[in-house]
Amino acid sequence: MTLRILALLAACALAAQAQKKIVVFGLSEPALKDLRAAAPAVSIVPAAPAEAADKIAGADGVIGPVPPSALKYARRLQWLQTQSAGVESYAPVLKGSNVSLTNCKIIQGPNIADHAMAMLLMMTRELHRAREAQARQEWARGSFHPIELSGKTAVIIGLGGIGMQIAQRAHAFGMTVIGVDPKAISYVNFVSHVAPPDRLDSVLPQADVLFVSAPSTEKSRGMVGARQFSLLKKGAYFIAVSRGDLYDTPSLVRSLDERRLAGAGLDVTNPEPLPKDHALWKFDNVIITPHYAGQSDVVNQRRMELYKENLRRFAAGEALLNVVDKDKGY
Repeated sequence: MTLRILALLAACALAAQAQKKIVVFGLSEPALKDLRAAAPAVSIVPAAPAEAADKIAGADGVIGPVPPSALKYARRLQWLQTQSAGVESYAPVLKGSNVSLTNCKIIQGPNIADHAMAMLLMMTRELHRAREAQARQEWARGSFHPIELSGKTAVIIGLGGIGMQIAQRAHAFGMTVIGVDPKAISYVNFVSHVAPPDRLDSVLPQADVLFVSAPSTEKSRGMVGARQFSLLKKGAYFIAVSRGDLYDTPSLVRSLDERRLAGAGLDVTNPEPLPKDHALWKFDNVIITPHYAGQSDVVNQRRMELYKENLRRFAAGEALLNVVDKDKGY
């Protein structure tokens, strides 16, 4: 009797899973095959953005870059897994709902942190100027004035999945690392201390480098403005790799014009894309990349592992990974 009851319960569980419909955006056929293998009893339905409204109408879950405007058609949605770490397009739409929102905040950390440090090293070692001299076939050895990172101080706004990876790398270069984050961060030996956002101004005068790796929320937008740039050491560097609306672009341009900053590395801008006639293009001490820090040769593999594990957990009714606080926006 016990075996029959267990078999019946298992059959009921599979039946419950079979009722779940997951609509997926932006994945290839091999990737869809992997998802189906992770939760065989779940219905996986691929969709293109143009058909999002129709496809997600009866969906229990959505994976990938669904157009936020289509979410209003999802009548029974329980879970949305985003493709990126940032959820500013989704959190306000789902705020107050029972939909679980999960993101990719940790899997993009290594590659974005690499990118942030690469931009810093390019400027401190003056590699951009060396590249220009190479193009002119000039051996301009005496014209360079590189600096060392060892002994310098990095202030990192946002100690999440990206910021912690930046902190590890900066510490490995011999830098003192100060974090700025609203959360109580457990002790880690590569961060000297963490200040809350309302104490940002108190730590900025110590910064040789200011990294911005926080999410875009109502509280974080515009948090680095004219006053914050003025508090940085003269000759400091500014690196932004999360969202462009966290810093005030005209204030950054002004700091560069006044030569208060030694340079800036921007993978994110505001506006984005940066218009061709924008003032930021004119500076030879500004490194601009078109928001591709989140890309790498292995990040999609990590993203797929997260997709599969969260799909398996959703089908089994287990706790999901990377759940976002929709009120806070991260």
